Amino acid sequence: MIRYMKEVQGRNQTEMTEFILLGLSDNSDLQIVLFGLFLFIYMATMVGNLGMIVLIKIDPCLHTPMYFFLSSLSFVDASYSSSVTPKMLVNLMAKNKAISFNGCAAQFYFFGSFLGTECFLLATMAYDRYAAIWNPLRYSVLMSGKICFLLIATSFLAGFGNAAIHTGMTFRLSFCGSNRINHFYCDTPPLLKLSCSDTRINGIVIMAFSSFNVISCVMIVLISYLCILIAILRMPSLESRHKAFSTCASHLMAVTIFFGTILFMYLRPTSSYSMEQDKIVSVFYTVVIPMLNPLIYSLKNKDVKGALKKILQKHIL
Repeated sequence: MIRYMKEVQGRNQTEMTEFILLGLSDNSDLQIVLFGLFLFIYMATMVGNLGMIVLIKIDPCLHTPMYFFLSSLSFVDASYSSSVTPKMLVNLMAKNKAISFNGCAAQFYFFGSFLGTECFLLATMAYDRYAAIWNPLRYSVLMSGKICFLLIATSFLAGFGNAAIHTGMTFRLSFCGSNRINHFYCDTPPLLKLSCSDTRINGIVIMAFSSFNVISCVMIVLISYLCILIAILRMPSLESRHKAFSTCASHLMAVTIFFGTILFMYLRPTSSYSMEQDKIVSVFYTVVIPMLNPLIYSLKNKDVKGALKKILQKHIL
């Protein structure tokens, strides 16, 4: 991928060598406020997600498929937030808001890779909840260590492969006009607007791949939860129904927030994009959602809260 991007840059170096990220605002007072706010959120994101990974690693009670997937989700959240937020924080305080052509391509690729991986991971986690509730007696067979590893690996391969296609399609274009990106990171719509090439094929290919990936993941989630709902309604006691539903509540909330935002952002015709509106929505899923996931899973999950309480009592209290 890096070699390919260098070849692309070699063909376009007379046209564009760097981009300028305009960011969220040019108001200096507001930039200071945003810097403090986003720095706090980013620190909370890293502490929450890395803390979740460590907690799952050291507590034997959390060595189950569900928490194996959750630790992978935490890694992905920390990674895709880190592909965007540090550069955004620097640009909020710096006068020079430039990003090199290769730097823009790298940010574009890694952000898209981890974002796509999260999409497939959430679908995989929905299947895991289905397997646990629909057929609990065969759960250990359906979700063995080997199968869990294959599902995680497939999610990463799909995410990174999809991002490679998007990156190749976008950075093969010629950028010979303005180099000012009306965004706080390198994203598809503002980059396509800067290109002096014909971007219609890009729009079609990107829409097709994005639609297939997101809709297929959403369908897996919907079918899994439909089966879960049927299984819960068949349970004889109200207590068993409540216990079964409580194991899905955190994942269902995370799925709703993530896919709701992604569907709004990307599954629209490029002609309907409003950059100012989309920048606000982008802040939510690039900065806020990675912070929310560990909060959702810790506040709504008794096992995680119990494991955290044991660690705090043992090492701090």
